[in-house]
Amino acid sequence: MKFDIITIFPQIFDSYFSESIIKRAQARKLVNIDIHNLRDYTNDKRKTVDDSPYGGGSGMVMKVEPIFKAVSKLKTSSYAKASAGKAKIILFSPKGKKFDQKMAKRFSKLDRLIMICGRYEGVDERVAKYIADEEISVGDYVLTGGEIPAMIVVDAITRLIPGVIALESLKEESFSSLKIENSMKIENCKLKINYEYPQYTRPESIIVNGKKRIVPKILLSGNHKKIEEWRRKGCISS
Repeated sequence: MKFDIITIFPQIFDSYFSESIIKRAQARKLVNIDIHNLRDYTNDKRKTVDDSPYGGGSGMVMKVEPIFKAVSKLKTSSYAKASAGKAKIILFSPKGKKFDQKMAKRFSKLDRLIMICGRYEGVDERVAKYIADEEISVGDYVLTGGEIPAMIVVDAITRLIPGVIALESLKEESFSSLKIENSMKIENCKLKINYEYPQYTRPESIIVNGKKRIVPKILLSGNHKKIEEWRRKGCISS
């Protein structure tokens, strides 16, 4: 299986992926992990990957352009053609679907998984809408970026790939059977997020997969009251 991780901090992964089970899985060519520096897909000298949000607000938002370029290049590679139909693109996001063992098993059947690691205040919403296949969250807590979630996903999936770990060991693990859901009551604790609304930044317009994708007009209006109302409608209920 091939893992592609898009990040602005590629060196974060060096140590973790060079140890233990994941190291052995790579050495035995059971998995292939490639880290891609998002800054390599920018156009300016400063290699800018973020910009201020449309409509105002604190923090910076990751731009859609370099992410689209990175994903497009990966999708046109020779490996992408060979794994067509058995590949997924995921974006790590606090509003994404919770990653669990069932999802890990589903992903382990793929040939390729492309992961987009967010940073700063968020990622331009057009990435989630038009580039990624799924949005994934690893838990009800806030992290600095998507790099640790990427490590978690790679680790969980790698263990399920035939030949990485002895089958007997997998059967003994806590989440090896969904019957656990019937044997104990698990209370879901939802993270209370007051404001997790869609974010957008420059450019105002971009062509993604042949279609023009634009920033919602309300964010360009300068009417802060209406922008506030729009954001409240799009945020996750606390």
